[in-house]
Amino acid sequence: MLFSNCSSFRFFCSHCPSSMLHSLPKHIIKRRMLSLSSANMEAESASVLVLCGKSNAENEFALSLKSNNVLRFLDSNPVSICLHSEIRNLHCDSEGFQVDHYMDVLSTSQFGRFLMYSPRLGSTHDVVSHNFGELPIGAVCVADVQTKGRGRSKNVWESPKGCLLFSFTIQMEDGRVVPLVQYVVSLAVTEAVKDICQKKGIQHLDVKIKWPNDLYLDGLKVGGILCTSTYKSNKFNVSAGIGLNVSNEKPTTCLNATLQKWTPVAHELQREDIMAAFFNKFEDLYTVFMGQGFQSLEPLYYKTWLHSGQRVIVQDKNDNQDQVVENVVTIQGLTSSGYLLAISEDGQTCELHPDGNSLDFFKGLIRRKLA
Repeated sequence: MLFSNCSSFRFFCSHCPSSMLHSLPKHIIKRRMLSLSSANMEAESASVLVLCGKSNAENEFALSLKSNNVLRFLDSNPVSICLHSEIRNLHCDSEGFQVDHYMDVLSTSQFGRFLMYSPRLGSTHDVVSHNFGELPIGAVCVADVQTKGRGRSKNVWESPKGCLLFSFTIQMEDGRVVPLVQYVVSLAVTEAVKDICQKKGIQHLDVKIKWPNDLYLDGLKVGGILCTSTYKSNKFNVSAGIGLNVSNEKPTTCLNATLQKWTPVAHELQREDIMAAFFNKFEDLYTVFMGQGFQSLEPLYYKTWLHSGQRVIVQDKNDNQDQVVENVVTIQGLTSSGYLLAISEDGQTCELHPDGNSLDFFKGLIRRKLA
């Protein structure tokens, strides 16, 4: 039915020219699949990237992309490109990402409509960022498992099964608003989860944003956002990556584990529903953001983040610049450049920057006074 975590097909596809999939009868393909050992299946689990589009035009683009063989990969393991139409009728493990279901729920006009899916990949972020010029804006890459996922400052992001892992492309012209797009992405995640819970008639999972790019639930981290950009031909090419714990209770907790504590009836959120809901929300929020600025989204953002009225300790140097002094300030919101706006105990307004060294943004904050 759908391509998912089907190791046997991955092994077959990586060892046969992709054109053979068109010519071999399905019963031969299935016999070949059944003859493979489980050891070989696992060894080749990172070898396939499936291309798919929501419309005929996007599926034609997928065919062109595969035929021209232009995609580049940082992984040392070879990656075989397949079209979803070539393998959608094969029987595969239902644990993998359900492409058809995702496309059915998606209702965007641009974002998320061209999909690249792999059961096992080094990094979805690497795929979109290193192939940005070959992909349509809004193209998304999703994986069941990542082996080289990363967070801020090259920190490792653990990416086990059950985690929603995807990256997509955005293009912007105004460099002044590029740093703020990560907040729109974060907000779209929280709004997507809220929307799904409402539609299912279940208790709202109150996912919160920890500035600048972490997602928290009941005091524990359940997700993170990574946005990187490059400048080319007078435009900023932004690669946005999202990791969200949906069904994996480790390394912290996940949405479904929290949901099961609250509801007597078994309910589970699906990765496909969340990703489709994310793009449905993001496209609307991004349109407002680009047309009216982030200020128009701030009231909703502040309802979702953890920090309004929060008191934090910041670091300053004394007049002689030879000693660090700690002071308490209260967070008020965001500045126009996307940093934290705070007020000190003596009434002075200041902008807070991270020191660039700590994993916790609220340890070692540096204050810059505002006029």
